[in-house]
Amino acid sequence: MIYKWRKNSVEAADQKSWRLYQFDFMGLRNTTDVVKTSAGDYVVMTVYFDLSRRMGYFTIQTYIPCILTVVLSWVSFWIKKDATPARTALGLRGNSICSMLVSRIPVLVSYVTAMDLFVTVCFLFVFAALMEYATLNYYSYSVRKPTCTKTKRSNYSVLDVGPPPTVITLNNSMYWQEFEEACVYECLDGKDCQSFFCCFEECKGGAWRKGRVHIDILELDAYSRVFFPTSFLLFNVVYWVGYLYL
Repeated sequence: MIYKWRKNSVEAADQKSWRLYQFDFMGLRNTTDVVKTSAGDYVVMTVYFDLSRRMGYFTIQTYIPCILTVVLSWVSFWIKKDATPARTALGLRGNSICSMLVSRIPVLVSYVTAMDLFVTVCFLFVFAALMEYATLNYYSYSVRKPTCTKTKRSNYSVLDVGPPPTVITLNNSMYWQEFEEACVYECLDGKDCQSFFCCFEECKGGAWRKGRVHIDILELDAYSRVFFPTSFLLFNVVYWVGYLYL
C-alpha cells in the first residue's frame, strides 16, 4: 500500500495568529518516498518547513558584537609592549566575550552554519592578537647583545682615574656604542641572530641573509596594525558576498 499526499493537503495557519521571533516562515513542502530495507519497502511521507533567519536580530545580537570585539583586540597593538597587564587583560577579555557570544547561538541543526563560522573566525582573530603579544614579549626579553671576543677596550671599570677623571658605568651609552662597533663583524657572520628574526640591527646586512625576507620581530606591532585589519576586512568581503549572493 502506497500513501500519497493530496494536493495542498498540508497548509499552515494564517501567520497573523503566530510568528517566529528569530526566523521568517518562507513556506512548506511535502514529499512521498519509498524506502527499501531488508525488512521490506516502506512509504515515508515528509513535510519540510522552510525558514530564513532574520538578519536584523542576529546582526544586533551576534554579528556587530563579534566585529567590535575583534576591533577592540587591535587596540593592544598601540599599547606599549612593556604594559603587560593592560595588553593581557584586553586579550583575555576579548576571548571571554567571544565565548559568551558562541554560547548564545541557538543550536537548531547538527551541522556547522554560516553564523558558527563567522563567530569562530572572530574568536581566532582575538586569540591571534593575544598570541601576537606573547610572541613579541618573548622575543623582546630574549634578545641579547652578541658575545664579543675582540673588543676595542678590554677593561671597563666603574671608575677610570686619569687626566681628566671620568666615570663610566656599564649602562653608559658610550660603553655600548664601542661594544657594538667591536662586535659588528660577528653579527654580520650570522651569530646571535635567530632564523629570520633580527635581534641586532647590524644583522640586516649579514651575508647569510641574502635572498631571505627580513622580519624585525621588535616591529611586530607595526606589522600587525596592517595585517590584522586587512585580513579581517578581506574575510568579511568573502563571507558576506558568499552568504548573501551565492
